[in-house]
Amino acid sequence: MNDSQIVNMYWERNEKAVEETQKKYGSFCYSVAYSILCNEEDAKESVNDTYLDAWNSIPPHKPSVLSAFLGKITRRISIDKWRNKNAARRGGGQITDTLDELAECIPDSNGIEKQLEEKALNETINSFIKSLPEKEQKIFICRYWYLDSIKSISEQFGFSQSKVTSMLFRTREKLRKILMEEGFI
Repeated sequence: MNDSQIVNMYWERNEKAVEETQKKYGSFCYSVAYSILCNEEDAKESVNDTYLDAWNSIPPHKPSVLSAFLGKITRRISIDKWRNKNAARRGGGQITDTLDELAECIPDSNGIEKQLEEKALNETINSFIKSLPEKEQKIFICRYWYLDSIKSISEQFGFSQSKVTSMLFRTREKLRKILMEEGFI
């Protein structure tokens, strides 16, 4: 079944939409959740929450790319679940390392930022990512969107872990330079 048929079933409030979503995207959503949570039970719970969120979001939303829509929901739910579980004890874990790496080149958001500044920052980062060569772009997204481990990325792309680490470092440095030029840092 194709994505538009599944989305139409959501719009018709046909409960089979969830079943079809699970068949087509269940393992994808699980891999996103597991890469963040590193816990099978929590990942399964996040995936189930994703289906509920999709049911409640479609309509009014009509996603053009269902996989991206579901991936974004799963990622948000998993990060929220991770934050809730780790609120008392900070430290350790894949997500902390990943966010710490990016924190070096993303401006601090503790202050009150205007919506226009945030939008400009998002546009600058999106433009930067689109300007990268395809492999660098994919590796950057795997690490900082899907929060994949260095080991997982190196296996996926056939590079050594040190090469992946080096590529990510150089890409972050390029991003930092652009953000400095644009006045975000």
